[in-house]
Amino acid sequence: MSEMYAIRRNRLREQCNAAGNAAAIVSRPANVRYLAGPAPRGAVLLLGRSEDVLVRPYEERSTDGRPDDNLRLQALPGPGDPAVAAAGLAKAQGIDSLALEEHHLTVARHRELRSVVPRLRLADIGGAVEQLRVVKDEEEISCLRIGAEIADQALGELLESILVGRTERHLALELERRLVDHGADGPAFPTSVATGPNAGRRAHRPTDRRVEEGDFLSVCLGATYRGYRCEIGRTFVIGTSPADWQIQLYDLVFAAQRAGREALAPGAAHRDVDRAARQVLDSAGYTQGLPPLIGHGVGLEIDEDPQLAPSAMGKLDACVPVTVEPGVHLPGRGGVRIDDTLVVRPEADGGPELLTITTKELLAL
Repeated sequence: MSEMYAIRRNRLREQCNAAGNAAAIVSRPANVRYLAGPAPRGAVLLLGRSEDVLVRPYEERSTDGRPDDNLRLQALPGPGDPAVAAAGLAKAQGIDSLALEEHHLTVARHRELRSVVPRLRLADIGGAVEQLRVVKDEEEISCLRIGAEIADQALGELLESILVGRTERHLALELERRLVDHGADGPAFPTSVATGPNAGRRAHRPTDRRVEEGDFLSVCLGATYRGYRCEIGRTFVIGTSPADWQIQLYDLVFAAQRAGREALAPGAAHRDVDRAARQVLDSAGYTQGLPPLIGHGVGLEIDEDPQLAPSAMGKLDACVPVTVEPGVHLPGRGGVRIDDTLVVRPEADGGPELLTITTKELLAL
């Protein structure tokens, strides 16, 4: 991966130079990891003129791997802000212009940084690194694929256990333990388990409600593997044959999710993917309470660009991993969510690659 990190830094360097900036300080943690590899918490990356330096806080160490060996690693001698120290290093390299991630720095940090380099021209790098991160290389996709396998395993084991009488909170904690047992760094986000009237709610926080016969049970979980995050969401019926209304609602959400998945292709507009899934739900009369977006990108963060939303601009590229996750929640009754992580692939390569493969059949558990 060392060569890949260097290629990524050079791409960013070219963008900075083209904008008239001789150097850049990258401070957002996911962006630092993308350019430098596993980095200590709070570390920042100086993309310098003569060398690139990873500046880490006093006594912080990386806990999940080593940063790129080609970087110089400099530790602060005592308490302090690595971004401010990196600005001082840039000044020492004779740099006269410096790009910053202003969307990540606080006003106080920016003010302190300015006090160290009062004569440097400071500019905003904007979302340059985030845009570089959108299209994934095969090494990154491999990490997502393994994370998806871990999430599938954890969910599959839960489905084989006794569920009636257990609380949402207990089931969520068990799922997160199983993720780690199967090799995940940890959960990609707080696991959501929702039963009965809670089922189908987006980002539901588990409660002490117990699973009952006849409930819808919706689960959304994700695994982090080598820093890369994926997600999966499924809905089941507990203990008995599903009622007619449950079958109808499930079939509708499944059709919407399938339409969204089938719309994934290089060149497809982000808003058109959202529209493909949303139209299925709209046509059945579910225009209120729909999610603000049908899906989003995943990678070093669980919610990345692109956003598959009604007002989203832009088009999909190949090798972009995204979620497709429509859902319907009926207040007081419950609902359905179905969520997959896929990688956009051209038709010649078989179309979208499905990473999360747990069955989407409506099972009675």
